[in-house]
Amino acid sequence: MGGLGFSTTESARLLLLSVLALSVVLAEQEGENLSGLSNNPDKAIFAVRENSTTCLMVEVAVRFLVPYDVLALNGIDLITEQALFTLPRGAEIEGKCGSTESEIHITWKNNAYTLRIYFSKEFRDKGTEVWKINKVQFVYDTSETSHFINAYNPGKHTASTHRLSALVTPAGHSYVCAAQQTLTLISSDHQKVITVSMYDIQIQPFDITSDFVFSEPYKCIMDQRERLEETLPLVLGLILALIIVITLTVYHFHLKLTAAQPQLPRDRSMYKNM
Repeated sequence: MGGLGFSTTESARLLLLSVLALSVVLAEQEGENLSGLSNNPDKAIFAVRENSTTCLMVEVAVRFLVPYDVLALNGIDLITEQALFTLPRGAEIEGKCGSTESEIHITWKNNAYTLRIYFSKEFRDKGTEVWKINKVQFVYDTSETSHFINAYNPGKHTASTHRLSALVTPAGHSYVCAAQQTLTLISSDHQKVITVSMYDIQIQPFDITSDFVFSEPYKCIMDQRERLEETLPLVLGLILALIIVITLTVYHFHLKLTAAQPQLPRDRSMYKNM
């Protein structure tokens, strides 16, 4: 009986391990680079998938402006240079999806650069559920010489946002914005200010219902304002044209009515012969 009890315990333990292993497999998440689908050479498309289903998608062009120190010609003073570069389409992707928190990690140049974007969901006034970007981190290595030339004391640094609430979007929608969105990050390299500019954006970190397909877009205020500025002159032009047409039409009918009335002689002496 003791042997039987030991066998049962071992079987239960093996079964538990199998269930845990299965749950890990079922929860496996993987990143995919779909940038080849974009005709825009500056735009990258990344997706995070869970159980072979898309749970996070990012379509964006990103530009980085990173200050760094170089040694002056006198060999004593430090001067600040600016490295300007973009997010490459061939980056590697990792990510995590959750019901209220998601994130994507974008890495390139043999881990010299990593952009991490963190998303969260929350309820706001009147019970409206929204999602937003609540944190952005950028890790960069100034010993990488393609962008940082003759950097002083080169090494890895991490820049982060502070109390960020960006791209606030109603739940169940993707965020769409062609206009530039600029984020400011503070670096561990002597508190230098890093600028991350995003444009041609479409992002959705939650509630994707179709594989590789964004949900209904929520357009940013900047795009709506630009569209209004573009359409307002057209609307005003149409209104002006309508006013001109109405004025000409009224004038035309006025001339016809005037021509149809009998013409009275202007010389009063002619009234006697009438």
